Amino acid sequence: MIHFVGAGPGAEDLITVRGAELLGQADLVIYAGSLVNPSLLDRYCRPDAKVLNSATMTLEEVVASMTEAERAGKTTVRLHTGDPSLYGAIREQMDALDRAHIPYDVTPGVSAFSGAAAALRAEYTLPAVSQSVIITRMEGRTPVPAGEKLHDLALHGCTMVLFLSAGLLEKVQDELLQGAYTEDTPAAIVYKATWPDQRIVNCTVGTLAAAARENGINRTALITVGGFLGASYDRSELYNPAFETGFRKATAAPPTEDTSASGKAKESHGQD
Repeated sequence: MIHFVGAGPGAEDLITVRGAELLGQADLVIYAGSLVNPSLLDRYCRPDAKVLNSATMTLEEVVASMTEAERAGKTTVRLHTGDPSLYGAIREQMDALDRAHIPYDVTPGVSAFSGAAAALRAEYTLPAVSQSVIITRMEGRTPVPAGEKLHDLALHGCTMVLFLSAGLLEKVQDELLQGAYTEDTPAAIVYKATWPDQRIVNCTVGTLAAAARENGINRTALITVGGFLGASYDRSELYNPAFETGFRKATAAPPTEDTSASGKAKESHGQD
């Protein structure tokens, strides 16, 4: 059996319980060596497990290794960073296994965009600020489909999280400014979210490229953009005493809160 497993964003204890158990059972582990924290292998894999680094392998070599293990009656874990459904290139692997009639399953993982929000102590979806999150990347050597150019998506002005773009921030900055974002729109660069050497650089859309250069960041970082990083937002209706739900009757009006002050207090905890 082939198990595609999400390793989580980096910290070795942020893999799921199921993912950790599958790693412990595997005879063969093929891991995305350029991004997966090797501490996961030390902590969860059997000492006698065969471990391959897919960073040095082609798709054909990965599939051949999985096929060989399956024919020998062995269990394989294909370990991908974050959640394998986001930029994991797993569809082509699953299609190859389907053609070979080899069974497989997928264990989801904590995505790096969730790890980045946790590192920032931020909420991507704030009332009256943004109720949508666009997960995308800057077009580089690999093109993006028509209609998904960054400047097109930037027209929405909602929360945006960019993968695979830390080395292209001059272009990112230019594309974002062609949309609904301004020079002063809050942004943050989250380097290696949840890893021991995690770093956060708070900046604005207008200073993204300069902030990355000043901090020596050009890879393994997520770019987060939008008003969710600012100070102001509306209180959620979910816990508003004046708002009736299917589980609670409306009572008194809510007390007046200074969300701006709370936002500023939260921002002060960010790392530069």
